[in-house]
Amino acid sequence: MNASSECATDAGVSEQEARDLLEALVSTPSVSGEEREACDLLVAFFEDHGREAWLDEVGNVRAPADDAVLLTSHVDTVPGEIPVRVEESGTTSSSRDQGGETAGGDDGDGGPELWGRGSVDATGPLAAMAVAAVNTGVSFVGVVGEETDSRGARHLVTDREAPETLVNGEPSGWDGITLGYRGLLAGRYVATSESGHTSRPQNNAIQDALQWWSRVEAAFEPGEGDEWSPVFEQVTPKPTSVEGGTSDDGLAVEATMDVQFRVPPAMTTDDVRERVERELNGGSVHWHDAIPPVMTSPRTEVARAFRVAIREAGGDPRLLRKTGTADVNLYAEAWDCPMATYGPGDSDLDHAPDERLPLAEFDRSVAVLESVAQTLGGDA
Repeated sequence: MNASSECATDAGVSEQEARDLLEALVSTPSVSGEEREACDLLVAFFEDHGREAWLDEVGNVRAPADDAVLLTSHVDTVPGEIPVRVEESGTTSSSRDQGGETAGGDDGDGGPELWGRGSVDATGPLAAMAVAAVNTGVSFVGVVGEETDSRGARHLVTDREAPETLVNGEPSGWDGITLGYRGLLAGRYVATSESGHTSRPQNNAIQDALQWWSRVEAAFEPGEGDEWSPVFEQVTPKPTSVEGGTSDDGLAVEATMDVQFRVPPAMTTDDVRERVERELNGGSVHWHDAIPPVMTSPRTEVARAFRVAIREAGGDPRLLRKTGTADVNLYAEAWDCPMATYGPGDSDLDHAPDERLPLAEFDRSVAVLESVAQTLGGDA
């Protein structure tokens, strides 16, 4: 084992204290680029429990300890205000008052749920990992910027060596283990044409852009017999913004289109890039991000530890593949170590206006993470 710092784990975190940390973090706005207050709260949590913690150059929360396991999740959320409250069976049973106190509630199935931006993606997994790290003495990092440019994860893989094993925090449900994510290719299409009367039959730049995108979509349509293949195994092309019109000097028509492609493990980002560029018709694409897909084995020691822990907690383990992209894609590209993604919450509620997390599920996820950390090398 590689212990990178001394840690004290005798001051364990209780279930209620864990819930308090979760609600405090969800109540602290942490939109990408504005994570500092939430990061400071995490540093204070670790220091209050005898652990060394600090913010690194890009703002990540670093709490190194036993590197047999690195628990890491992202601090940032997408924008969107959802009033933070705890509701049970559709009625408000408790909420954070001005003093920050939270009333208790039933912690069984169907009991209280914490509403708020980030409760699922990914403050729930983040808080569960922080508690498990304190209670088992393993390493922890809370990274910034996952929802935008993954600057926290990109810095992390260049700033430290690979851990022995890694668990990335994203919602999978307390009984789910995510083993695969599609990759991401992102760029901007740019086209320019001479201005002219709209009665002319020749394409202008806007038409070039629209026709190019139609051809791109057709190029990635499932072939005969593949119509029912899972989305995870397909390329998903998606425009994210479009602008076009006459230039300020009136001499040209311009068009730009920001585009993204989700890339399945059967392909590489280079494969997708080449196919997209074959459809060009006068414009050009300027690529600015390429993250490879990842598919890890269900037979690694991390995956086995999760299956055992979930069964011991009364669950039936589910192995998942996600159609999006996460920081674990970057970790898998940079580090040759066993890894999996895990965390409480229903990923269908990611970024949703009704984002909420059952507190009983949060409790179970903490127990599962602690069991996994202990199995892989943390304190028993």
